[in-house]
Amino acid sequence: MYNNTMKNIKNKLFSKEQVEIGPESGYDNYIMAIESSCDETACAIVKNGREVIANVVASQIKTHAQFGGVIPEIAAREHLDSINIVIDEAFKQAGDLKPEDITAFAGTVGPGLVGCLLVGLNAAKTLALTYDKPFIGVNHLNAHLCGNYIDTDLKPPYMALLVSGGHTQIIDVKSYSEQEILGETIDDAVGEAYDKVARLIGLPYPGGPRLDKLAQEGNPKAFKLPEGKVEGYNFSFSGLKTAVLRLVKSFDEVPVNDVCASFQETVSSTLLKKLKKALEEKGYKQVVIAGGVAANSEIRKKIFALESEGYKVFAPPMKYCTDNAAMVASCAYFNINTFDDVNTEVFSRIKC
Repeated sequence: MYNNTMKNIKNKLFSKEQVEIGPESGYDNYIMAIESSCDETACAIVKNGREVIANVVASQIKTHAQFGGVIPEIAAREHLDSINIVIDEAFKQAGDLKPEDITAFAGTVGPGLVGCLLVGLNAAKTLALTYDKPFIGVNHLNAHLCGNYIDTDLKPPYMALLVSGGHTQIIDVKSYSEQEILGETIDDAVGEAYDKVARLIGLPYPGGPRLDKLAQEGNPKAFKLPEGKVEGYNFSFSGLKTAVLRLVKSFDEVPVNDVCASFQETVSSTLLKKLKKALEEKGYKQVVIAGGVAANSEIRKKIFALESEGYKVFAPPMKYCTDNAAMVASCAYFNINTFDDVNTEVFSRIKC
């Protein structure tokens, strides 16, 4: 029954080929997008991929804090409770803009938590069916890069550093539609390493931002910690995490600020070295950082210091670093690695 229903939905929907979407369309596009890949239920409306008309985010941080991390089943239920609320609020923020004025509806397809993704994606598909508009499925990682298009004049080519809870990648963005992953983590992602180290020293969830704050009060040279020795543009942070564990166990009273500062210095220096290597090889003068960990103070500081070497650096405002739907709408507009088949299913891991 489900498959037949999806076929009927597909037959009733326009495709992107029937409705022009993107910079070459010649007219204003209004994309409404929904994001629900993890623990934020978000809805946004973005004009021409760069101008935010509405942006609503319902966070579940307080819910999951008591468990020390995100519980997928609980997160999915909270998305169900919030999804209609954030959609209604987005239209309220949009003022005179009505559902019929939306050019297309978009939703995050993956990667992410399957149960969570299904809530947002099915809502986006339902809106597309109801208002007879195109549906666009969006890759969550590409969406993070597109947070940098909002309120800026950024255009490819550029070198991107994507740092989040689940991913760490250096990406050669050659055009809106063509990009190449030059390197990525072979074990822990940066955000994952931050959260694990935060737990080691007893910080509550979410640990990454708290660790960052403590690090600003510590000595980054207090402890020499190992950088992962990986060839090319790949990264490894599992050894660093283990080194911090051993360091913490060596103290009766842990010098928390110094441990945090030393850990953060090692991570940020490693990221910068790999990024500079990629920039020098490709000859790009534009640099982009994206993802939830792009909000980290020391990482931003080191990357923005590249401006003194003649590079132009872009980073999203803090509210567009963490998961949000504005970046999803922007990604749909620029048609970056998107899916326009309404039968598209969610996926938990990277899908090329």
